[in-house]
Amino acid sequence: MPLMALLVILPLIEIGLFTTLGAWLGLWSTLAIVLASAVLGVSVIRKNSAASLLSLRSAMQDRRDPGLDMADSALTFLAGVLLIIPGFLTDAMGLLLLVPAVRRVVMSQVGKRFGAGSVVFFSQSGMSARPSEPDGGDTIDGDFIEIDPSKRPTHRPSGWTRH
Repeated sequence: MPLMALLVILPLIEIGLFTTLGAWLGLWSTLAIVLASAVLGVSVIRKNSAASLLSLRSAMQDRRDPGLDMADSALTFLAGVLLIIPGFLTDAMGLLLLVPAVRRVVMSQVGKRFGAGSVVFFSQSGMSARPSEPDGGDTIDGDFIEIDPSKRPTHRPSGWTRH
């Protein structure tokens, strides 16, 4: 139901802003702003797609969690889409999402709201994901068999064991 309300209210707000700001700015200025924001949105999407693929590739090669990079790229893509949609409110939201600090806050709030598996921490060097375990340690699941140290193996050692 909230999505349906948003789909009804957002166009009404945009129409009101178009008429109010359009009367104040004039027709050609309003059309220039709409066109410029659409061009900016397309360029953000084009630039973001290549950058997100490179960041995903480097995250996979470094064996780090690509979730934060993907979330950041998704929000940047959303910013581009909001800039393409004609309207002053969507343009303002798109421009806000282009600010990295705003994207971090949005990712943090969305992670809290939907109970993400990782908690996002922020430092001066950027974002990092840490496990949401209480002690913050790594958990390794496995089975083991205790071997009596007095018994010698009957097979030739492979180099993978300490026999």
